[in-house]
Amino acid sequence: MQGMGETGEACPFEFNFDPATFKPGDLVSYRVTGSLDGFPFVGTLVEVHDDHVVLLPDPTKPDERYRGTRESRPLVDESEIG
Repeated sequence: MQGMGETGEACPFEFNFDPATFKPGDLVSYRVTGSLDGFPFVGTLVEVHDDHVVLLPDPTKPDERYRGTRESRPLVDESEIG
């Protein structure tokens, strides 16, 4: 994500895009279905399972968590978003 913005600055986030190495604490870019399709979101992995992950979308709201697919950019169903 180099060259974002007019100043050519590097992206301030370092994401893990390798689902085989996902672990709690990793920062990931995730997607959301429905009306939010196409927008990138940032979250922290709090749980990693064989077939899904659990994301913390906002560190200031530790009780808000989303279930997503386990793939390079997890996919969260729009119904998870409160």
